Amino acid sequence: MLRWTIIFIVLAIIAGIFGFGGIAAGAAGIAKILFFIFIVLLIISLIRGRKA
Repeated sequence: MLRWTIIFIVLAIIAGIFGFGGIAAGAAGIAKILFFIFIVLLIISLIRGRKA
């Protein structure tokens, strides 16, 4: 999932450089959502891993 976040961040940067503001904002928004989902899943897996 972190790979998809990085892909969308790079896409947003490239789109921003070429002047596609709407696409850049959309890709950055998707990257932000994926990053927060990744963080939540990481915290859950750390908590569940300690109980074993």
